[in-house]
Amino acid sequence: MDHHKLAERIVDHVGGRDNIQSLTHCATRLRFVLNDNRKADANTLENTAGILKVVESGGQFQVVVGNDVSEVYKHIAAEGEFDGAGSGEGAAKEKKGIRSAIFGLISGSLTPLIPVFAGAGLVKALLIVLERAGWIAVDSGTYAILAAAGNSIFYFLPILLGITIAKVLNVNSYVAAAIGAALMEPNFTALTAAGGTTHFLGIPVSLMNYASSVFPMFIAVSIYAVLEKFLKKIMHKNVQLFAVPFLSLVIMVPLTAMLIGPFGQYVGQWVGDLVNFLINSNSVIAGIILGGTWSFLVLLGLHWATVPIIMNNLSAGGDLIVPLAAASVAASMGIGLGVFLKTKDKDLKALSGSAFLSAILSGVTEPILYGIILRYRKTLIYLVAAGAIGGGVIGYLGVKLIVFNFFLNVFTLPAQSPVLFYIIGILTAIAGGALCVVLFGYESKDNERGTEGSTVEKEQNEAAIDMNGAVESLIRSPLEGTVIPLREVEDVVFSSESMGQGAAVIPSKGQLVSPVDGVVSVTMKSAHAIAVTSNEGVEILMHIGIDTVKLKGQYFTQKVQQGDRIRQGDVLIEFDMQRIQDEGFKLTTPIVVTNSDQYRTITPLLSEGKIAVTEKLLSVRS
Repeated sequence: MDHHKLAERIVDHVGGRDNIQSLTHCATRLRFVLNDNRKADANTLENTAGILKVVESGGQFQVVVGNDVSEVYKHIAAEGEFDGAGSGEGAAKEKKGIRSAIFGLISGSLTPLIPVFAGAGLVKALLIVLERAGWIAVDSGTYAILAAAGNSIFYFLPILLGITIAKVLNVNSYVAAAIGAALMEPNFTALTAAGGTTHFLGIPVSLMNYASSVFPMFIAVSIYAVLEKFLKKIMHKNVQLFAVPFLSLVIMVPLTAMLIGPFGQYVGQWVGDLVNFLINSNSVIAGIILGGTWSFLVLLGLHWATVPIIMNNLSAGGDLIVPLAAASVAASMGIGLGVFLKTKDKDLKALSGSAFLSAILSGVTEPILYGIILRYRKTLIYLVAAGAIGGGVIGYLGVKLIVFNFFLNVFTLPAQSPVLFYIIGILTAIAGGALCVVLFGYESKDNERGTEGSTVEKEQNEAAIDMNGAVESLIRSPLEGTVIPLREVEDVVFSSESMGQGAAVIPSKGQLVSPVDGVVSVTMKSAHAIAVTSNEGVEILMHIGIDTVKLKGQYFTQKVQQGDRIRQGDVLIEFDMQRIQDEGFKLTTPIVVTNSDQYRTITPLLSEGKIAVTEKLLSVRS
């Protein structure tokens, strides 16, 4: 389905943008409030591919799209600001705390880059192997071209991050990329090469190298997202096309150069001074602190500020910063190894295996850091613990860097002295990281149980193959209550089976649980509906009550987040039955298989009567 074209057709047939007063969406439908419903062409919309039904109810013109509703909504909302758009009652935003929102932004921005991180890391590893084996000269064209292939993603990371961060924040990704590109532009980098400072409108600007930096772009694009939305609000639509990008670049590039970059530089300098102070005071404590925190300094881009200190230390006979920091890098390698040994997920095993290999050979740990550690936050604890232990060991043994080198891999070990003590410290950190993952897992307990349980359930379901070769999946009741046929639901979208086949339950208890093992595939800000996808691929939508989206989340408490792995019986939503009914809403809850067209039969196992929670409700046969 082409979501963009469908969005355009919908806008055209509801009477055009000028006829749209506000727009929100719920689990399945776009909910328009139109200036004049007579301008909308319901018949044409209902005959449009991708639209299941059109309903006019409660003053809303509802276009039922189904599971793709959030994607279609984004395309409509991206082309114009409607009252309620993006913040409406049904906007599909997850309920997140600040911490979850930050990690969600980081993870969502870095995840698209993981495959290229892994590929580039292997290219760098291959290059090192070829060079060490004497099969390629470092001054050859072949070496330069392969080096470019391996280095490009890391060097130009601010540009690519600008694109991915902007997509997560739903702002113009090309403007965000241009902000990152400006920091890599030759005229700008020439200023950095010429000296440490310059001036912008008479204001002094401290310069830094933004190549491979990560967090300056997270801060810059986050500020840009706020700026873009503000500019669109105050500007006429006719000038937004050029004026918003113009002002965004004019404001954001100098702001990033003057404030965001120098902030990191100054903090980095303070960190460097603190590190030297710690090392001179007690090398073991310095090792524990540096080994436990170095990866976070890398994430913040603060580690570059220690390079001059390292060079100065080397000129004085040897440096302790690099060996101590290497313990943190080794701990991340260990986590990659541990996940490779622990996971049963084929994709994750492939990622962790290749990432560990490239890290050992080239010292590139970004695929592990961004693809595993930031994704599975539990491993952050392991990173700190294993890095601190390894750093403490290296500090106790008095290992020093004797030849400048900033990377840890099998080929750079001789740059430290005594090399045997260095290897002991590094292996300690690697073993610590790997053992933590193997012993304690890398996911939360609930997710881990879900993964393991799902494997068992999948095996059980795979065995449920009848003599005709049909596979049966059982959908259990997510509610305790009374079953009624779907045709009796007082909502034509569900009773007509436009959203799929299934059944409905009138709940007697305000708790909705997962009917299957699987993944939470759709959540709503209003928390009145949720969809899960079973391990066998059955997509199940559960919509608590009729028109309860109008409650705007009141009396509903969502217990899971989109993307969470869940087991059958896990609580998904709790709701206050009495207060919902007091507001005048019925609690009849349709439970439908939204991808019904992919199955031969969907049979209610109990057409009417009382049903207990997790009792068998539907049989789905392929």
